[in-house]
Amino acid sequence: MKLAPHLHRLGNDIVACYLVDTPEGITLIDAGLPGHWKDLQDELRSLGKTADDIRGLILTHGDSDHIGFAERLRSEHGVPVYVHADDSVRTRTGEKPKVATGPLRLGPALGFFGYSLRKNGLRPRYVSEVTEIADGDVLDLPGKPAIVGMPGHSPGSIAIHVPIADALFVGDALTTRHVLTGRTGPQPAPFTDDPAEALASLDRIAGLSASWVLPGHGAPWQVSPADVGEAVRNA
Repeated sequence: MKLAPHLHRLGNDIVACYLVDTPEGITLIDAGLPGHWKDLQDELRSLGKTADDIRGLILTHGDSDHIGFAERLRSEHGVPVYVHADDSVRTRTGEKPKVATGPLRLGPALGFFGYSLRKNGLRPRYVSEVTEIADGDVLDLPGKPAIVGMPGHSPGSIAIHVPIADALFVGDALTTRHVLTGRTGPQPAPFTDDPAEALASLDRIAGLSASWVLPGHGAPWQVSPADVGEAVRNA
C-alpha cells in the first residue's frame, strides 16, 4: 500500500513492514512475518520491480515478527540484512529474555496470534548472516537511512530516519495498536525488555524532521517526532 511518494507499507495494523522506493533501488524496513513474502511480491509487481531491485533490508530489532522473510530474501536474492550489533544474536538464534506481557484482552490477543499463524509466524526462520550496524550510522542504501539507537524494547532496537520518504521508522519503540489489548493510539509496546529505558529512548528522536512515524504494529502516525515522547508517556 502506498502511503506517500517513495513510501509503501506491507501488512496491516497487526503487523507491518515498509518499503522505500527510490530511483537508486529499494530499501526495506523490517520483514514482518514469513507470509508477508507474498505481500512483498505483490507490492513489487505494482511498482514494476522485483526482489533484485532491493539493495538492503534493515531490521528495527531482532524479534520474530520483524525478521519474517529476511533469511529468504538474503539466501535467495543476496540482499544484505542489517541489524544493530546488540540484537545480532537475537536475529540469528531467537535468544531473548522472558518478559511480562502486561494487560491482555482475549479477542485482540487471539486475533494477533491467529494472524501470526496464518502468516507462518509460529515457525520463524532466523537469519544466518547479518551486517551489524550502530547508532549514528548512515547506510549506503537507497534513501541514505540514518540509524538512531533506541534501546529498551530490546538492547539493539533502533529507529531509522529516511528523509527522502519524510519518515521515521520506529519498530517496537512504540505502538499505535497494542497487539494484546487492541487499544489504539500511541502507547508503549508490549513484550518490552526494559520499559523505562524504552520510554527514555523516545527523547533520542525528538530533534528529527519527519511527517510520518511508522511503528511495526498499528496505524501509520502523522506527527512530528518532537511530539512523540510526550504522547506515548501520557498514554
